[in-house]
Amino acid sequence: MKNLFTIPLQAYTLVLLGAALGTAGCSSPDSKAAPPEAAKVPAAPAANPDQIQLSAAQQRAANIETGGFQWQNMTTEVQANGSIEVPPQNRVSISAMLGGYVQTVNTLPGQPIKAGATVAVLRHPDYLKLQQDYLQTRARVRFLTEELQRQQVLDAEDIGAKRKLQQARADYASEQAAERALAAQVRLLGLSVERLNSGHIASSVPLTTPISGNVKAVNINPGQYVNPQDVLVEIVNRDDLHLELKVFEKDVAKVRVGQLILFTVQNRGTDEQFKARVFLVGKAFDDEARTVRVHAHLEPERSDLLPGQFVAARIQTAGARQRTLPEDALVQAGGFSYAFVRTEQADNGRATFRRVKVRTGPAIDGDVAVTPLEPIADTTQLVRRGAYFISAEMGKGQDSD
Repeated sequence: MKNLFTIPLQAYTLVLLGAALGTAGCSSPDSKAAPPEAAKVPAAPAANPDQIQLSAAQQRAANIETGGFQWQNMTTEVQANGSIEVPPQNRVSISAMLGGYVQTVNTLPGQPIKAGATVAVLRHPDYLKLQQDYLQTRARVRFLTEELQRQQVLDAEDIGAKRKLQQARADYASEQAAERALAAQVRLLGLSVERLNSGHIASSVPLTTPISGNVKAVNINPGQYVNPQDVLVEIVNRDDLHLELKVFEKDVAKVRVGQLILFTVQNRGTDEQFKARVFLVGKAFDDEARTVRVHAHLEPERSDLLPGQFVAARIQTAGARQRTLPEDALVQAGGFSYAFVRTEQADNGRATFRRVKVRTGPAIDGDVAVTPLEPIADTTQLVRRGAYFISAEMGKGQDSD
């Protein structure tokens, strides 16, 4: 009996298990897993790479300031190099009229000096010989004057020969010319003819400066022999400093008298900017460098500049009224210049900024002429300070993508 009931129970168990499996196999279609294609969600559109949102806190931390364009009279420029110079009449090279030995030197480089002051004293036997020749010629002129008067009296009384009168006139004129020439040489030497006529013969000759100024160089010392072609002392008067610039051939046509020049002095140790105005444009080219010299007066005159200092100059050649932005409003990226426009401003201070391409022009005192490459109204709010911060934040966002 036991085996009889055991077999049907096992079969019954198998039937129940099969029914359970059949029920599971006939479950609702809604419970089936969706195909992979149906599980995909459409991707969100990519963010504008030229646009970024900043919170009010970020804007405050970066000191971002907004505002509109400013219209200014901007100019184009011609770049030129040159130096601080003085007119030729304000620069003197002192030499000896006749060679001699230096007896004393009375000045030092850099020393201020007045016109007529003695810079050095020379001595030489030739100076004594010149004075002697003058005095002898002067004595002979007196003798010939008296001889001419005698011959004139004899001729008037029809006693003397005409030939003697003519000879006396010729001798007098010739010796008088010699006296005048020697007197001029004595004056060129720096000696007084009046004192020489009174019997004073100078054993030394003073060298004096014809202008006031400062001593630039002293090239002599006591005991040295100097020749007439040697430059002994140089004097420079800085009362009329001006710029002497070299402008290249391609830019000369743009330069006009009266144009403003902004320049800096090289190796001065500061970036201080000076002003000058063109007063003369050369009419001849330097054959080697193909440049033309342009001269300009300083505005105002400066006493702290020195002749010979090198300068880098910008000649303001033309003017036009243009839109401008501060340099802090512009950034460079990929070879282009960009500014930032504020497109939205939420009540909580959060703002949206979009960068726009601009073409830059001349810059004056930190303001740059700009031309947007897309239409932008004058009333548009742009970032005037903090553009680099926005550009950096925009770069972070692109890197994260």
